[in-house]
Amino acid sequence: MTVRRTRQVPVRPSTLVGRRRIAELTGSWRTALRIARRESRRARGRTALVLAMIALPVAALAFLAASYDMAELTPQERVDRRLGVADAELQWVANGPIGQDDWGEGWSTTNGTAPGRATAAQMTALLGPGSRVTEVRPHAPLTLRGPDRDEDVAGRVLDLGDPLARGLVRFLAGRAPQHPGEVAVSQAALRRLDLRLGDAVTVADGSRAYTVVGLVEFPDDLGPVVALHPGAVPRTGPEPDSVWLADVPGTVDAALVSRLNERGVLVTARHSTGAGGGANRTWFGLTGASDANDLSTGFLIAGLGLLEVVLLVGPAFAVGVRRRRRDLALVAVAGGDAAQLRRVVLADGVVLGVLGAAAGLVVGVGAAFAGRPLMEEYVFGARFGGYRCWPGALVLLGAVAVLAGVLAALAPAWTAARQDVSAGLAGRRTPPVSPARWLVVGLALVVGGAGLAAYGASRTSPAVILTGLILGELGLVSCTPTLIGTLARLGRLLPLAPRIAVRDASRNRASAVPAICAVMAAVAGSVALGGYLASDDARDARAYQPMLPAGHMLVYQNGSGQRPTLAQVADAARDQLGVDAVATVHAPDCTSAGTGYCDIAPVLPASRACPWQIGDDLPASHRRQARTDPRCAADPTGGYVQPEVDDGSALPLLTGADATTTAAASAVLRAGGVVVTDPRYLHDGLVTVRVSRVDTGPDQLTEVRDLPGYALPGAVGYPRLLLSTAAARHLGLDWSSAGWVVGSTTPPDEEQQARFSAALRSFGTFSLNVEQGAAPRDVSPLLLLLAAAAGLITVGAAGIATALAAAEGRAELTTLAAVGAAPGLRRLLAICQAGVIAGLGSVLGIVAGLGTAAIVLFSVNRQYAGDWPVPDPYPILVPWPTLGVLVLVPVVAMLGAGLFTRARLPIERRLD
Repeated sequence: MTVRRTRQVPVRPSTLVGRRRIAELTGSWRTALRIARRESRRARGRTALVLAMIALPVAALAFLAASYDMAELTPQERVDRRLGVADAELQWVANGPIGQDDWGEGWSTTNGTAPGRATAAQMTALLGPGSRVTEVRPHAPLTLRGPDRDEDVAGRVLDLGDPLARGLVRFLAGRAPQHPGEVAVSQAALRRLDLRLGDAVTVADGSRAYTVVGLVEFPDDLGPVVALHPGAVPRTGPEPDSVWLADVPGTVDAALVSRLNERGVLVTARHSTGAGGGANRTWFGLTGASDANDLSTGFLIAGLGLLEVVLLVGPAFAVGVRRRRRDLALVAVAGGDAAQLRRVVLADGVVLGVLGAAAGLVVGVGAAFAGRPLMEEYVFGARFGGYRCWPGALVLLGAVAVLAGVLAALAPAWTAARQDVSAGLAGRRTPPVSPARWLVVGLALVVGGAGLAAYGASRTSPAVILTGLILGELGLVSCTPTLIGTLARLGRLLPLAPRIAVRDASRNRASAVPAICAVMAAVAGSVALGGYLASDDARDARAYQPMLPAGHMLVYQNGSGQRPTLAQVADAARDQLGVDAVATVHAPDCTSAGTGYCDIAPVLPASRACPWQIGDDLPASHRRQARTDPRCAADPTGGYVQPEVDDGSALPLLTGADATTTAAASAVLRAGGVVVTDPRYLHDGLVTVRVSRVDTGPDQLTEVRDLPGYALPGAVGYPRLLLSTAAARHLGLDWSSAGWVVGSTTPPDEEQQARFSAALRSFGTFSLNVEQGAAPRDVSPLLLLLAAAAGLITVGAAGIATALAAAEGRAELTTLAAVGAAPGLRRLLAICQAGVIAGLGSVLGIVAGLGTAAIVLFSVNRQYAGDWPVPDPYPILVPWPTLGVLVLVPVVAMLGAGLFTRARLPIERRLD
């Protein structure tokens, strides 16, 4: 009998080892996650704290992501909003064939000739029998009289009685305008103009009035909009923005679109016809270098936010690890290696990160859906599309939240894996050690980050600058443990409470260092950005050139209606502004015979003109010579000089000249001369004036004359050339009234300007240009907002670290009570602990922020130091408003810690 044995295929040892490792890893993580879930239920206070810090930024970002996704309409939603109930929207854009995309959002043509005026009959003839069209003019600016002042509103010309146009709006009350004297208004216009249905509203120039008969809502514009009847605004010529809504008997197919494109008509159909040659619309918005730079900058800003969350959450995990050191030691005694101990702690970050992400996403999306009407009306100013929440962004936010939890638990996990098992079983603390290599690494990162930020500033690359800032902050994070240890050694000279606070910060570095670094990062960012904004503000103020003397005002009439006289303008200024100084401003122009435009300007003498011109590709040697040449110190081209005709009456109001100077200048004007505000143009008592006449043909006629002149010393305002009437006639020029200048010692406020315009309302509408003086753009509110954000993070980090330290040091407080410490010691200790966290973090942040701002500004100035003309450098300034707030923040944190800390020392147990 023969026995056959089955031959078994041997399993490779490497396969068995791989399977065993995967099984061990899976089982280890399963156990770690189960322990983390149990620990989260046991330490509910710490769990709630971590969840709040993770969920809040996730909820805010989820709210923004969902709101943005709903506000960003899909192509079909945009088309439905533009068409209403119509089959297509037509726009005659060219007199030749055009090409368009599938949705009618972009077009191109080789014939740039603008089309003429289109009529309904022409559009209907293009569509064929049975078609019907109605015209919509979406842009008709309108100024109406309000209760206190004239209000600019958006006007739209369409026949709301036509079903095609009626589909563009939603009627809230009333009816459609049926006559040219009737209008329908939006809710915002009704509020701004203080109207009700049936009221009359008047155009600002008083030319006509309308009766409000309807209350409507345009989904694409929730601002003040007025719907006008087509008869109220007759067409006077071609209007490029005019569109036609069409109703066709059949469907709008590709053949119809192609036929209309051949006639220069752009077609937007309700459904994509494929006439554009493909459904890809990305060629209208390709991602360029600027978009890529913005994207990288956004990612780096998100990285800074992630680092801030990690630093804020880190102390909670560090305290949790210290409280569980006996449990972790038991895991090690039971055979757990260092990797398994790290997984137990990292599992806390995974569990809390997942819970925080889920809670934040639910709250953020729910708030976006619930607050949708408010966002539509007050933020975006338009109705949203469908309810959606951008799933891709939410998944990314959830992953980032989990990553934040894991990163926050990373340092405590590494510490837990290296703890002494016997010390953990006995409940003893392991003395903190800060290896010297971390100090070396930190200093290297600080230096490298500063250099990278300087390089990015010289290349004007925000992404590189932010990368350098992140590296610098990571370097300071690495140096902070050593700094705390140094302060602890110096703390022996302090009184009891601050000495204990500094010692606790040194002993509990795993929780103190992240809190201090969180404060430092927030303060450094606020101070750096505040320093840059303050420097930019000062630079703009230094480069500011006033238009007129401070408080003076230029008045221009809009349109070509009846012009008020000088006496009427002076009466309005006297009654409404309380000033009598008013003069007419006359502008010179070519005579009507044979010319259409002329350029009038003074000419610099050859000895004073810069030999180089801006825009020339100058070599480095010529740029160096230009920078040292005094003739090129001012504007090398001479700049634009405003020409005007005056007899001396408007001169003091335009230039701020005193009585003596005005008398001397007026004498020159009466003698037939000219006056300039820049003394460089005056040579040998003469001023050379050039008049370049541009005829309808290609030839340009230039006339240069030397006229008696006078240079105003220390004139204020734009550079001006004031011609006398005799000089203007000598140059063959004519002149006309361009407006009026009103002199005032203080700038009129908005209410005074509104009253002044209302006093002249019978003559039409007016533009008022008020010179506010050398006041630059005010960025103080932005600086204070940045400081407030940094202060909030500082107070929060200090409060969290103080509360955790109080919970961790409860046994020591009991010992202090047993040896007879005063009850107020606990409160004083909490104040000192908050002061250590907030004070040290603020000091480090202020130093880092000022250093960052100085490096960036110095690098930017160095970048342009070799150019010509040399731009105004950025001054290196201290943002005092920001620093003032940030200096008070540690005090607020300390007072808050003292206020919310009980003075009674705890008694854990009594011995009978």
